[in-house]
Order: sequence, then C-alpha cells, then structure tokens
Amino acid sequence: MEMTLMKKKLFYRCLSIIKSRSIRLAVGGMCGIFLSPLTASAQDMALKTNALGWATLSPNVSFEYRVAPKWTLDLSLSYNPFTFNDNKKWRHISVQPEARYWICAPFGGHFVGAHLLYMHYNAGNVHLPFGIWKQLQRYRFQGNLYGGGLVYGYHHIINKRWSIEGVIGLGFAHTCSKYYRCKNCGRYMGIAKKNIFMPTKLSLSVVYVID
Repeated sequence: MEMTLMKKKLFYRCLSIIKSRSIRLAVGGMCGIFLSPLTASAQDMALKTNALGWATLSPNVSFEYRVAPKWTLDLSLSYNPFTFNDNKKWRHISVQPEARYWICAPFGGHFVGAHLLYMHYNAGNVHLPFGIWKQLQRYRFQGNLYGGGLVYGYHHIINKRWSIEGVIGLGFAHTCSKYYRCKNCGRYMGIAKKNIFMPTKLSLSVVYVID
C-alpha cells in the first residue's frame, strides 16, 4: 500500500514538470492504467469436459483462461486408448489450442474464435458422420492430422460456478498416415495423404468457472 502511494506521488510530481498539457494528459492516461490495480475478473479461468467426447469413450479436459477484457485462450486435450470388437478403433491423442473473442464478456453468452488442431491416431473400421473419410470403414490408418478452423459457441450460465457450453467449428485438416487392411491389420498397403474440409470441433461441455 505504501509503495503504491509513493509511486502515485512520484507520478504526479513528474507530471507537474511536463510543460505541455496534451503530453501530460497522454502520459497520465497511460500511466494511470498501469498504476490502477487489476480486477479479480481479469483472472477468471474455467475447467471443462466435453460430454460428446465421453460418448465416444474419449476422456477429455479443457482449460480456459481470460487474457483480456473480451479475449480468452482455451486448450483442449483428448485421449482414447480403446479397441473394440472386429478391431474397431478410434485410438488417438489430440491437442487443440483456441483463441476466443466474446461478444459481451468472457464466460457468458456468444463467442467466436479460431483454433489449431493436432492429432496422432490409430483408427479403422469406423464410420464418421457427414461422409468424412469413408476409407476408415475399410482400412486401418495410423498417422498424424494437422488442421485449423473457425468456431462459434454459446456459454449458458447456470450459476456462479457451473455452466454449459456448446461449440461448433469448421476448417481444414491434412492427414499423413500409413494404412493397413482392417481385418488382420498386418498387411501394409502404403502411405495416404488427404486434405479434408470438416468439422474441426463439436462439443457440448460441462464447465466449472474459477475466479
């Protein structure tokens, strides 16, 4: 507290030395921003998990942090280690960083954003929606996916701590993978590269907000 008062006294004394009124106003405005204390809301953060991910038996978690009055950064992680009957699998580990701009204020209402996506996968004998990557129904693919896209979402507040959030994202992805016959998964078929226009995010998350 004493240090803050000393800084303010020094600040106003320096202003009195400056002759130009316009310069005094400009310097005063900029320094006032830095001398004023940060509000508690500037440190808001949230922990989330996507229910749609759990529906595919993919444990996941997201962490979001406010970095500016209307901006947040979000980091999502997903993991699936399982293989099912008839060698059906959607094994993967994925990382998705995202920047969000909130129309009103963070952690409430509408937002738009952009994200990147990386996934290492071992998948085969699965049917993806919207006709995406039909070859996955016949072969097993093992490799990496790199992509990015734009998102729109809505954050519905239940109470001070709990919320529900829905997000949809569209973008492009590039895959590079080895592929194998699905039944025995032992016969190597070659290298496959593919560019896909696809949903890059689809989530319905339970959110816990931390001050």
